[in-house]
Amino acid sequence: MLGLGYPGGPVIDRLARDGDPDAVRFPRALLDDGSDDFSFSGLKTAVLRHVRAAGPDVNVADVAASFQEAVVDVQIAKVVGVAKREGLDTVLLGGGVAANSRLRARLAAEASDLGIRLLVPSPALCTDNGAMVACAGSFALERGEHTPLDVGADPNLQIIPGFGRRAPRRPRRR
Repeated sequence: MLGLGYPGGPVIDRLARDGDPDAVRFPRALLDDGSDDFSFSGLKTAVLRHVRAAGPDVNVADVAASFQEAVVDVQIAKVVGVAKREGLDTVLLGGGVAANSRLRARLAAEASDLGIRLLVPSPALCTDNGAMVACAGSFALERGEHTPLDVGADPNLQIIPGFGRRAPRRPRRR
């Protein structure tokens, strides 16, 4: 809708640096619902409505910054909520969104304030979720775990049992 191309994340991150995150108050769905769930469908609709209403005068940098801030607000609230409730001492930020500079900065500040260790891959490793899944799989293989080739997909599969719960540190490979 803004002509940013695909994937939009890196472009939004770059444009947001020149925009005002308070220019448009986009919704923060499920922010205070007490769950760990989040949804951005209402946010996307709000952006579409704003862009249509603004017409050719839309300030793309402000929309990008405001959109990004709405997403980051929800993600930070959910991650911090889980970390507090579960008594976690370590949080791992993963997935393509982990490349977002605003999310990285805000989560680092929140984690530091709470005394939580934050693990974040370098931005170069955040662009391919497949690389992260392969890395988790390699750790499972090192533990002697094997999965049959005909296993079904399970979006709720726990990949690293007990991760974040004071698990013993692995020696670094050189």
